Amino acid sequence: MAEPTTARLADPDVEARLARLDQALESIEAVPGPTTRAATEAVALLTEVYGEALARVLDHADGRLAERFAEDELLGHLMVLHDIHPEPADRRAARAVERLRPAVRERGGDVEWAGVEGQVARVRLTTGGGCGSGCGGGGSEVTDAVRAAVLAAAPELTAVEPLTETAPAFVPLTTVTHRGAP
Repeated sequence: MAEPTTARLADPDVEARLARLDQALESIEAVPGPTTRAATEAVALLTEVYGEALARVLDHADGRLAERFAEDELLGHLMVLHDIHPEPADRRAARAVERLRPAVRERGGDVEWAGVEGQVARVRLTTGGGCGSGCGGGGSEVTDAVRAAVLAAAPELTAVEPLTETAPAFVPLTTVTHRGAP
């Protein structure tokens, strides 16, 4: 196999370039006129052609290679963007939830994929220990992160509905067995 002639970008470098691309496109779109229309049309056409190229690569990939492409975060996002991802939306969304699970557990909660009904993803979300929002980041932050991850992985879905449960708070046994004075 031939060695690449240029250095590869690490995922954080790709993310930084995508953020910069978003900023550049916003700057272009902020200035009305024929140059703006020409620039946005050029970006759209280039995106369409690159999407077609990626689709042709997938056409030539065997099943295992297509799976490996789908597992790569950047390639997976590009395949979603061009509506050519080989996996169904529910499988992609379930994988996104599993990727978030360790971070949610670190916050004392848990998240579990519960499936799709129509176009709505459902996740079981347990917030930690009944401590509410005073425990270093409330459940709404976790819910927002889960929602963002699921919809990024499967934008065909229209919403994410958390089936929220609160883990029972610790209650000392002496409190349960001690009766107050009559």
